[in-house]
Amino acid sequence: MRLATVLYETRERVVAALPDGGLLDLHLAAELAGENAAHFVDMTAVIYGGEEALALARVLIDNASDREVILPDEVAFLPPVLPVQYRDCLVFEEHLFNCLRAFGQDNPQLPPVWYDQPIYYKGNRLSFIGHGQDVIWPAYAEHLDIELEMAIVVGKKGKDIKRAEAEDYIFGYTILNDVSARDAQMKEMPGQLGPAKGKDFDTGNILGPFILTADEVAHPVALDMEARVNGERWGGGNSRQMQHDFGRILEHVSASETLYPGEVIGSGTVGTGCGLETGKRLAPGDRFELEIEKIGVLANRIVRP
Repeated sequence: MRLATVLYETRERVVAALPDGGLLDLHLAAELAGENAAHFVDMTAVIYGGEEALALARVLIDNASDREVILPDEVAFLPPVLPVQYRDCLVFEEHLFNCLRAFGQDNPQLPPVWYDQPIYYKGNRLSFIGHGQDVIWPAYAEHLDIELEMAIVVGKKGKDIKRAEAEDYIFGYTILNDVSARDAQMKEMPGQLGPAKGKDFDTGNILGPFILTADEVAHPVALDMEARVNGERWGGGNSRQMQHDFGRILEHVSASETLYPGEVIGSGTVGTGCGLETGKRLAPGDRFELEIEKIGVLANRIVRP
């Protein structure tokens, strides 16, 4: 199933996408059915509710009535979950090679560590916005770019997770747009501490519109991904091209470190999933659409303040 968090009539609600395009208010549906509505107070409650909450959601979807259904144009989408912790990886080889060429390296070579283990950084978990919300152009930047990524939402607490067991720790998959200020990024990266103001600004991280629950797809995931700006295809690929799948990522990240339900971990940008790779850049007023098979379309606009 596909789950989202929306604002409807001044209140945040957890909804499930219905086959006809409607959105089922799960909390209301559970109340009317005399079931445990506490599972659907927010997305964190759904995640902690685990299979019990998901099983109830499936029953409510199967028995949905018009009284519990909201139309998509009546809501504002929020991030499906505000991450407890946010990490972003870099596991698509084509993307990395393309970016290094854009930075002037004619024959780029990747360090052995990139092939040995997933590389990641920790980003600003509090700067997330949702589908349909505007990205505000940061005042210090001139070169803005999109990044088409898949992300997982961690479903249960774990430490020293084995790769073979990692699938059990994935609650679901969503779309991540890690909007990047390229000029700030290029200036700070030689400092060798990873991205800072190249990534960290209000509205710079976008998540959604839905979380596709992990039971809907086989692991490792192999879903088509595409980025469009103002209706023009910029690029894309398939998540099967990840050098390290999410099982390996969870194994590495959780080594001697506890992961918690509600954490979000991004894949990094799929090959040709950003403008830097093909010589394109955003302009104020541009509308971008990031699409991942089975999850949906994450669409936003970027504006000058």
